[in-house]
This record gives sequence, structure tokens and C-alpha cells, in this order.
Amino acid sequence: MRLGQIKLLSREHLIKTGPVDYADWNYRALIGTIQRLRFSLALSLLPPRSHRLLEVGFGSGVFMPSLHAIAEEVCGIDVHDEISRVKTTLGTQGMNAELVRSQVEAIPFASGYFDSIVAISSLEFVGDLSSACAEIRRVLKSNGSFVVVTPGKSPLVDAGLRVLTGNSATKDFGDRRENIIPTLLRFFTVDECRAFPPIGHKMVCLYRAFRLTPVAPGQAKTMR
Repeated sequence: MRLGQIKLLSREHLIKTGPVDYADWNYRALIGTIQRLRFSLALSLLPPRSHRLLEVGFGSGVFMPSLHAIAEEVCGIDVHDEISRVKTTLGTQGMNAELVRSQVEAIPFASGYFDSIVAISSLEFVGDLSSACAEIRRVLKSNGSFVVVTPGKSPLVDAGLRVLTGNSATKDFGDRRENIIPTLLRFFTVDECRAFPPIGHKMVCLYRAFRLTPVAPGQAKTMR
């Protein structure tokens, strides 16, 4: 499986945006290698070039350097209170992104505005996932790409997270991980699906990644 070459915001420029913002993990031993896999998976599925691209849940902007390398215009939405500081920090690094404080259930952009949308480890924190998917479908072009990377669920992986970080996946995600894929399939067609590791992922799945395209309400949806 070919993984994308990532560019991340440097550690000294990261801004802690909330209690579940773990962007600094990308620079830790071992857990950092695992964390960065999410971004490589996303880049391997995103189009090589987009006109307008939206990141859902941009956090500290850690992935923005990679997105600016493949898109003419980059936008982001998030719910934290550090939007202005993150935008200023990105500006000092030569990145001009339109960042907006917004729930994904009510995206403040016109219908069909984006060629590409990416959500990395963010949908599992959304309360009303159906409304979020409906909004993402609305602002995405009919032939656009929606790339999602979401953590897998297995007792072994969850135990490893606790050992490496002291965090509880159940506490962070609740039961929302189980709902992501069924909900996505109500609004999108899966063009490509990848898992890491690619072999044995049913027992030990760190991440699942999807490239999806929107479908009209009522249209049959299948996994290719």
C-alpha cells in the first residue's frame, strides 16, 4: 500500500486547542509513528490536486502544510476557541487558510463549494453524525471526494493506547466509532477503503480510511 508523504506543522508551532487535541503525539516516540499513519492514509486517498479543500476538525492545524501542498484554497472548521491563534500561526508559516468556528452539523459554506473534504479522527467526536454527513454532502461537489480516517476498535488496540498514553478510547469516543461507517454509507458511496495494518486488520485495526463520493437521497449505495 502506497502511503502519502506528509508535511506537518512543526512541534513548536502547535497550539493546544482542547482536552482531546493530541497533536503533540505526532512527535513522540512510537505513538508518533502510529499517529502519522492517519495523515499518510489520508494523502494516499485525496486527489493529487484540488481547487477548494475543507478539513473538518483541523485542531491546531498540524495537517495544514500537507493540505496546502495539494490545494489552491484550504478551509477548515472546528469548534474550539483558538481559531484566531491557529490562523495567525499558520500565517507566520506562509499558509493562508480560511478557518471558521463551526459545528460540522451546520457548515457555513455554500452548497457544492468544495472539491475535496477530509476528516481525520474527528467524526468520532460528533454528536449528530447523520446531520454532519448531510451537511458534508451538501457542501461537497457531486463528483467531489470525501476522505475519512477513523480509528479502529479492538480490545488489543484500546489496551495499547492506554499503555502508551494513559488515555481511554472508551472515554474519548464512547460508542461513536461503531456508528461512523453505517452512517457514512447512508450518504456516500465508498470508492476505496484501506485499513492499517492491511493484513489481520479485523483483529488489530489501528485505522480505517475511506474515499467517498456523495449520492443523492434514496440512491443505492454499495462498497466497491
